[in-house]
Amino acid sequence: MAHEGTVDIEPWLSEWCRRELGARPVELLLAASVMSDVRALRLEDGREVVVKARPDPTGRVDMCLAVQRAVAEAGLPCARPLTEGRRAGELTVHAEEWRPGGEIDRGTDAVAAERSARLYAAVTAVTSRLRDPAPMPAPEWVRWDHDGPGHWPPNPRHDQRPGAASLRGDLVAVAARTRRRLRAAASLPHVLGHADWEAQNLRWAGSSPFLVHDWDSTAWLPEAALVGAASGAFASAETPTLAPLESSAAFLEAYQDARGAAFTREETEAAWAASLWPALHNARGEILWGQPPQALTAVLEQADARLERAAA
Repeated sequence: MAHEGTVDIEPWLSEWCRRELGARPVELLLAASVMSDVRALRLEDGREVVVKARPDPTGRVDMCLAVQRAVAEAGLPCARPLTEGRRAGELTVHAEEWRPGGEIDRGTDAVAAERSARLYAAVTAVTSRLRDPAPMPAPEWVRWDHDGPGHWPPNPRHDQRPGAASLRGDLVAVAARTRRRLRAAASLPHVLGHADWEAQNLRWAGSSPFLVHDWDSTAWLPEAALVGAASGAFASAETPTLAPLESSAAFLEAYQDARGAAFTREETEAAWAASLWPALHNARGEILWGQPPQALTAVLEQADARLERAAA
């Protein structure tokens, strides 16, 4: 949820800006809270910045910031971090450039898929060359390599919900087949990459990319699996869903063209399996929290076709 000018600037945040950025905030430009608390601020010296605060129990933040910084320095549309992550009580806080503007592309057809895939290829060309320590573990919606007892990774918030142990059998069967195929592809070459490539995390100026958000979602996974997850998720705007099958195929083809090298058969199969996993994560959440079954419906409609292409 976002607000403009309706949330006070907390004293700790004012002091943090003075200490880390050399100037106090004088105006709140935007406030939002989803997985991080985000404040866009105008400082007393005229600069406009974003400050993000979130729990960081596994130490992912600085590794994600290193990836974000490298992408910005490569000239791609990405806000440049202004600080490292700093501890503030139980939270980790950092500042980055404030770059408002651009529009969400809500297209789900092959044209939108190809445009998104070309940008993803440009970003991955940078991130895949990085050798920084990997931010571990991967975000939950791509964490098929977990060591927990079930198909989905352990999550106390979900696992304690009524019905968590008795999800509908057709969804569980799809999750089992998908995860089995992905775990079989675990030896494929890993790279650092953006693991939440949804429309709501991208901004465009017409057909030109304007900004890529959500670098907290960097992951260390097989390149083909990261691309596959993006091919299924790219069309998700405000409500996460699963892209049309033909659009995912267009995404994968455009990515390989932009990459300048085709995937092997094993990589292609892994990509198709991975295309289902974020939607499986979201479908489970819809059931547990009584939400409209948008991802669930798409998964059950498309699972057989995607898993056939995954040889699963």
